[in-house]
Amino acid sequence: MIDKAIEALKKGEFILIYDFADREGETDFAIRSDAITPEHIKIMRKDAGGLICTSIHSKAAEKMGLPFASEALKMTHFAEKEGDIPYDKANHSSFSLWVNHRDTFTGITDIDRAITANRLADHVKHAMNGGALDFSSEFRTPGHMATLRANEKLLDNRRGQTELSIALAELGGITPCITICEMLDDNTGKALTKEDAMRYADEKGLVFVGGKEIVEYWKNHKAL
Repeated sequence: MIDKAIEALKKGEFILIYDFADREGETDFAIRSDAITPEHIKIMRKDAGGLICTSIHSKAAEKMGLPFASEALKMTHFAEKEGDIPYDKANHSSFSLWVNHRDTFTGITDIDRAITANRLADHVKHAMNGGALDFSSEFRTPGHMATLRANEKLLDNRRGQTELSIALAELGGITPCITICEMLDDNTGKALTKEDAMRYADEKGLVFVGGKEIVEYWKNHKAL
């Protein structure tokens, strides 16, 4: 199933990623940010309903000057403290800055968020290839796209949706910039169950993959 998930990502298609029952226990939509369209944004906000975010490889985030939000807010009373995250007490969250591309108007529309995601991917691609673009000349903050900075050791250190999605991008040899969104349940007010997410995947013809599968594949790939 991992091979199918990687192939779907490479084609610019949605995949569904479930993390772990003992972590968030959530399924996220995931799609490469350089392929995202306003239609994809619409599907995520209507069929998933969670927060639309863009995961970025740590190497690119460093070159782009994207800090962890917890570090940027360290001097305030609101900064995240060690052990604050109930599902991952060993790490801080992956949130970085919330941005809008400067070509957007409000930044919240499907068109605007697609533009922001596309241009984030362009910057990540340049950064991963050793180049540098002037991030502040194209983006402003605060904005409507949450950026997520992956752990520098990816799944060896942290196993959140950020790292799972970026690991798959690395395995597929595509730009490690993936836009994700949690699937929520309109009836319960909670995250959509794994079983319901799998049913959705079957109905829509999408690849569903679990965090355990991704971690095992990642380890085997590194060993080779």
